[in-house]
Amino acid sequence: MTFVYIAVFAIVGAFARYGQTLAVQGVLGRGFPFATLSINVLGSFLMGFLFFATLERISLNPELRTGILTGGLGAYTTFSTFSLETLSLIEGGDWTRAVLYMVASVVLSVAAALLGAYLSRNLGVPA
Repeated sequence: MTFVYIAVFAIVGAFARYGQTLAVQGVLGRGFPFATLSINVLGSFLMGFLFFATLERISLNPELRTGILTGGLGAYTTFSTFSLETLSLIEGGDWTRAVLYMVASVVLSVAAALLGAYLSRNLGVPA
């Protein structure tokens, strides 16, 4: 059953990723990879939040939990796209944007995961 949950949530995650990409690019354009950056930051927040919420506070079927975290967030987040966009910036000679994108992606995503974990653990809801 775990594989079924992973597959179902992977579809949801992929659709969410594509929808967010269209929305962010529609608003901010394609001059900087804001769409991928926003997906990685939000995905990191959700991973930090849901990992600990479903481990410490919310009783969830382990197979469903794996489906959400591995399938859903695995398909939603975009590290391979991040790598390709960074390579494209470097090959285009735009080292400043490439470095900014790498630093922002790592720092903001880890900060988002920390924030998600903190909020998950401190919502005031008894375990």
